[in-house]
Order: sequence, then C-alpha cells, then structure tokens
Amino acid sequence: MEKGKVYIFDTTLRDGEQVPGCQLNTVEKIQVAKALEELGVDIIEAGFPVSSPGDFNSVIEISKAVTWPVICALTRAVEKDIDVAADALKYAKRKRIHTGIGTSDAHIKYKFNSNREEIIERAVKAVKYARRFVDDVEFYAEDAGRTENEYLARVIEAVINAGATVVNIPDTTGYCLPSEYGAKIKYLVDNVPNIDKAIISTHCHNDLGMATANTISGILNGARQCEVTINGIGERAGNTALEEVAMILKSHTDIPLTTGINTTRIYPLSRQVSNLMNMPVQPNKAIVGKNAFAHSSGIHQDGVLKNAQTYEIIDPKEIGLDDNAIILTARSGRAALRYRLEVLGVKVEADKLDTIYQNFLKLADKKKEINDDDILVLAGAERHSDQHIKVDWLQATSGMGMKPVASIGLDIAGEKFEAAATGNGPVDAAINALKQIIKRPMTLTAFTIQGVTKGSDDTCKVHVQVEHGHHTYYGFGANTDIVTASVEAYIDAINKFPR
Repeated sequence: MEKGKVYIFDTTLRDGEQVPGCQLNTVEKIQVAKALEELGVDIIEAGFPVSSPGDFNSVIEISKAVTWPVICALTRAVEKDIDVAADALKYAKRKRIHTGIGTSDAHIKYKFNSNREEIIERAVKAVKYARRFVDDVEFYAEDAGRTENEYLARVIEAVINAGATVVNIPDTTGYCLPSEYGAKIKYLVDNVPNIDKAIISTHCHNDLGMATANTISGILNGARQCEVTINGIGERAGNTALEEVAMILKSHTDIPLTTGINTTRIYPLSRQVSNLMNMPVQPNKAIVGKNAFAHSSGIHQDGVLKNAQTYEIIDPKEIGLDDNAIILTARSGRAALRYRLEVLGVKVEADKLDTIYQNFLKLADKKKEINDDDILVLAGAERHSDQHIKVDWLQATSGMGMKPVASIGLDIAGEKFEAAATGNGPVDAAINALKQIIKRPMTLTAFTIQGVTKGSDDTCKVHVQVEHGHHTYYGFGANTDIVTASVEAYIDAINKFPR
C-alpha cells in the first residue's frame, strides 16, 4: 500500500450500470473503461460475470483493452460464481476477485436463514477458494452499515486470515450517519488484530444523501480505498460520486491524502457516461452539474468578477471544464464541432463526424445556438443509426376542436411500411400508427420528457419503458419536435426486443 494514497475503485460499469435503462453494450463499456484508465482510477470493477453472458464477455474484453488498472469481477460467496469470475479475468494483466456475503442480522436471518457462525464459515471458505485463482481478493461484508461492530470485526479478522487483501465495509442501504460510519471504520482499525494486512475500503450508497460524507468520514478514520461511480450513478439513489471524493481531497490541502486521479479528465468523462447511459446530470450536481460554476445572484457575480475565489473554491479548468466556451451556430465548421465533442469526451471518426455535422446544421437552422447537451444528443443519435427499425417520415396534426391524427413511414430492414391513426394527442396518435405496423404485444409503462434548455426551440429528451414478453425494455429519443422524439424513443425500445 502506497503511504498517503487513497485508492480509487470505480464501479460505474457494475454497480452504476444497474440503474434501469442505463445498460451499456460491450463496445460502450470498453470506451468507458479506457476513459477510466486515462482518468487514473486504480481498480475497475468490470462486472458480475456469472449474472449474464453479456457481463462475462464484457469483463473479458475490458481485461484485454486496459493495461495498468486492476480489473475486478464481483461474485457471491458461491464457488460457481468464483469459477466464472476467474475464467472471465483470464486476460487481465492485474486481476481481483470481489466476493462476499451479508453480515447484518437482517441479512443473516431473512436472506440466508442462517446464523452468525455459519456466515463466518461461508465467508472464509469463499475467500480461500478465490485465493486459488488470484492473489488479490477483496471481501465485502454486505450491509456492514447495519452490522453490529463487534461481530463485524470478527468477520473481518477471519477473512483476512483466510487471505483477503482488501476488506469492503459497505453502507449498503445508505443508512449510516457520517459520524457513525467513521466510528465503524475506526473500530475495525483499533480492534481487528490483523487489519494491517489488508486495505479497508468504503462503499457508500446515497439513500439519505450522505454517501460522499460517509466515504470521507471513512477515509479520515483509516480507510484507504473508496468505491465510487462517475456522476454518483447506481442503484436507487446512487453511489458515492468519484468526482466529489477526488475534488474534496484535492481542495482540502489540510488532509494529507491524495489520489491518482487526473482531475482535468473529470468533466469530459462525466459527459461521456451521461451520454452513453442516456442519464442526464442534474444541473445542481456538485462538481459536474451545468450550474456548478454558474452565478446568477448579483452579489455573487460582482464577487466572482472581482476575484473568482470569492465564490469558487475550484478552478473550472481543474476538472477539465473549458470556461472559454466556443458558441456553436449554423455558421460553425466541422473543426469547432469536433473540438467541442472532444471536450465533452466524445471521439468520432471522420465519416461519423460528417453525419453528425449534417444533423448539427439541420438543428442549428432551427435553434439560435447549440449547447453541449444538443451536441451530445446528436452524437448519441449517430450511435443508433444502424437500428433494425428506422423512421423514414412522420407527420402529426392536432389543434383545438380537431381529432389528433398521425401518419408514419418506417424502414424495417430495408422494407418500407406506412400507417395512420388517431389518438388522444399527437404523441398517442403517432404511437398508435407505429403499433399498426409493429404488431407485437407491448405496453408503454413509463414515459418521461425532459427539456435540455429553456425556450420554444428547446431540444427535448424522451425516455420510455416498454413491456414485451414479461420483460422491460428502455428507449431514448431526442428532437426539437416532441412527437418525433417520442416515436424515436419508442422505436429505440422496440429495436431491443428479441427478433
């Protein structure tokens, strides 16, 4: 362990990807993994290999694609899980198996129908089995946040004796107060005799909005690894945000700890993850939200103009935010567009850039000014240009005193189809017309519209959730026309149905 360093364990591709509708394919995961390597993370949790063939393959391909970060695979305390993880990690230059079991009384009683002694036996057995395959084994004590400290210390001592090199103390439900979580870490430091043989790791959830505070409290009390995600994404309310921990430790020079994070890569990667996962970053999100360095109060504006340090504790350039923004309009060229894409973490080949640029010009003719979110939408649309089903044309008519009507033309694997229908509104009419062509049983279960900017020329994003064959599929669309965006989102979901 490097003295004075906090190791960054990124689980964007595992815990972060468990957000409904945010799943990535293997190619997209490799893009993120390479960007995480450039960012400087120490460990990349690449997936849960036994959970699906896709996750298994992603761990394999990520292992091949990156060089120096440790590649980690998650398992339960089950031999088959560990076997599959070891197989998935066979190409990793540096590998880790992350295994564990629930340790709180609630998990022991209701999840495992077991007892404390048996849980310790299972934990030890899993760690010993994992050590047959790798030298680096991390053990997680699930729901450690609600586990009684004395028993937790017994579990941690036992798994370190069994060969665990890292011990993960998750606040799985996000329940702990910062003082409580910090005290738990300190208790382990003070009461586990062999704790010096392992690194203590934090893994905090944000259910009560305290994930980052708990993580920092854990670090201040002896943890030297923290498990985080880009933008704080993750199940339920999310995980600790990587960018928040990195910038807290960088900004507080009174804390004698550092990370290996190249903070100038934070903003581009934040936007890349948001774009690939179709998961917008809330405007007031710390560090990477679009309002994080915006000042609307007259008093604040006056202070910032006199000296930025009056209201900014971070220089925007430290996170890779280009505060000398190039405003894009219909008169902007390819070079300006490519530059802005690169700032946002999107790298495109020349042929893809040409397509994006043509769509950019069409959008620029509709809008006075193109913003970053518009550009990411255009780049995202290009990613889906090879879909099986595409919209050729769409026309919708509605107004006071008239029945909404929509007509649509689809291209399905090169074959053309047309249909028309009425509905309760233009969006409903367009989807009804779509269903006349795509005659598969499906139910729209969620429909969300989000405006990217303010104004009548706004680009809107539409997220849908469609049920088909007892499975849920998620779709995304974006356009200045809400009907078009809605249909694109619906088709995006349908394209994910099994053929």
